[in-house]
Amino acid sequence: MSEILAENLSGKAVMGSDGTELGLLYNITMDLKSGQLRDLIVEPDDELPARAVDFDVDEGGRFLVPVSRVQAVKDYIVVKR
Repeated sequence: MSEILAENLSGKAVMGSDGTELGLLYNITMDLKSGQLRDLIVEPDDELPARAVDFDVDEGGRFLVPVSRVQAVKDYIVVKR
């Protein structure tokens, strides 16, 4: 995957590989020791039932999507479902 500045990702829409709009990128977590990115934190779409998504959820109800599931970053961030 080519390099992308984090500032260009803020607020970008996140979509599942099945075409489901999951929500907007809220933040990204990383491992401070290794510097590796961990999870995309996604603010869920209001119309998406939480049970329809198989990702972990944080205390704020946001989806924690492992970075390893990112398939593409263009107009949307596409993640494997």
